[in-house]
Amino acid sequence: MNEITMTLQVDRLILAALEEDISSEDVTTNAVMKEAVTGEVELICKQDGIIAGLAVFKRVFELLDDSVRVEFYSKDGDEVQNGQLLGKVTGDIRVLLSGERVALNYLQRMSGIATYTHTVAELLKGTKTKLLDTRKTTPNMRIFEKYAVRAGGGYNHRYNLSDGVLLKDNHIGAAGSVTKAVQMAKAYAPFVRKIEVEVENLDMVREAVEAGADIIMLDNMTTEEMQEAIRIIDGRAETECSGNVTKENIGRITALGVDYVSSGALTHSAPILDISLKNLHAV
Repeated sequence: MNEITMTLQVDRLILAALEEDISSEDVTTNAVMKEAVTGEVELICKQDGIIAGLAVFKRVFELLDDSVRVEFYSKDGDEVQNGQLLGKVTGDIRVLLSGERVALNYLQRMSGIATYTHTVAELLKGTKTKLLDTRKTTPNMRIFEKYAVRAGGGYNHRYNLSDGVLLKDNHIGAAGSVTKAVQMAKAYAPFVRKIEVEVENLDMVREAVEAGADIIMLDNMTTEEMQEAIRIIDGRAETECSGNVTKENIGRITALGVDYVSSGALTHSAPILDISLKNLHAV
């Protein structure tokens, strides 16, 4: 995550999360810590997985107090093990206590997504198919969740509605047909933008090909339907498979030779990776 992105977008979102958690004061910490005392706490992984979000974790504490020091012993994308010491945080104990939950929420969530993505991506290893995420993200968490997908070995589909043309069923219904929707999109969108069309049956596949779609998304089709759709497309458009794709059922797709497979489960169904701040002590 580069510095410009961090400054313009991430800081604002982290501050909102901190304001959500500390509406006026951290009453518990203020009750037991009357003045500044320098302390140190360890960041410990409690499950095997892929770590992601370390810079965000660090930034939480920096926004509370820029004198806090964070030292890491791993980097985003690394495989980590249960019991592994990932880093240490040193600073005013009041800041360490007040920032703990928000910092861990980001790190656990992002690492969980990276871990799940890595598991699914491994099932596609050796094929030409790239694993994509979707826009099925937690509100105000998209920049973090899509970053975590990349850390886990996946790729990002369009970031938002301004990022690309994807004609789904309701767009096609509004336009009147696949052909009309593609024609209207080509007339409106800059020529450098690819036009992707979501199709649900083989008749729509044929129409999308004839209309000149650049990418054809095969949505919720059976394996046999996808095989026939790929034969019909015959290299005239890129292919994407989507619709309830999880690590449990992705095996049926690996031999098809589609260019992309997109899975909302990467972001909406990944469990967190258990990580804790432990052994806080004064130094």
